[in-house]
Amino acid sequence: MSAKNYEIRPEQSVELLKELHILTRDGKMNQDSRRKLKQVYHLYQFIEPLLEEVRREKGSVSLVDHGAGKSYLGFILYDLFFKALPRDDGSHIYGIETRAELVERSTELAARLGFEGMSFLNLSVAESIESQRLPSTVDVVTALHACDTATDDAIRFALAKQARHIVLVPCCQAEVAGVLRRNKGKSLGNALTEIWRHPLHTREFGSQVTNVLRCLQLEAHGYQVSVTELVGWEHSMKNELIVAQHKALPGRRAAERLTEVLDTLGLDALRERFFV
Repeated sequence: MSAKNYEIRPEQSVELLKELHILTRDGKMNQDSRRKLKQVYHLYQFIEPLLEEVRREKGSVSLVDHGAGKSYLGFILYDLFFKALPRDDGSHIYGIETRAELVERSTELAARLGFEGMSFLNLSVAESIESQRLPSTVDVVTALHACDTATDDAIRFALAKQARHIVLVPCCQAEVAGVLRRNKGKSLGNALTEIWRHPLHTREFGSQVTNVLRCLQLEAHGYQVSVTELVGWEHSMKNELIVAQHKALPGRRAAERLTEVLDTLGLDALRERFFV
């Protein structure tokens, strides 16, 4: 089946999709690639208005993709939105990734495609917050399928950089489930432990609680948070989309709720992570 038979956006570069191995050299796409592209396109529908809003107000827009991996999201965002902007307006995408080989590969691909407004940095979270190669503040921070605590790393970075918009699609999460599992025996008198008594429930409940804590954390920092599905569950089980916009809202109530949830569920060990 040729590329034209797929739902590829008309402004999308087919050559880029080939370089990202979403399309084969003869323009074909397997089911996994089609699912991946559908997810990125759905995410773009949420991100594009945010980029437009920032650029309309400031004249330029900066976006940091944290835990970028192979930078599918960054490259497609650049191709669909940033590529058409005037080259001298200062708009830029930064991809942050701890695996040096992926950073090198993405840097080479951006150069080959002439995507001058893209940079890829091999940095840890702490390094990315302090690095002079990144602006002191950024407009938009994204993290697509950043596994386990990598989503929390993206939140930490976004808060430090005073990001106006944060767009997260969390992936597998084990940290909260691990704490619930370790503390299970300490609180058997609490009927709430029935919620995570069985290992499957521990994993699923831990994942749910993790994202609840993340939302409360963002609200405690003055963000307005919305949570929705990214695509249909038939496409991905990691399907939760968290969109946060900084509105300088009062955060005291959210901080109190965050403390209460941590205390109630015996998650005191994670207080430092969620009170960045």
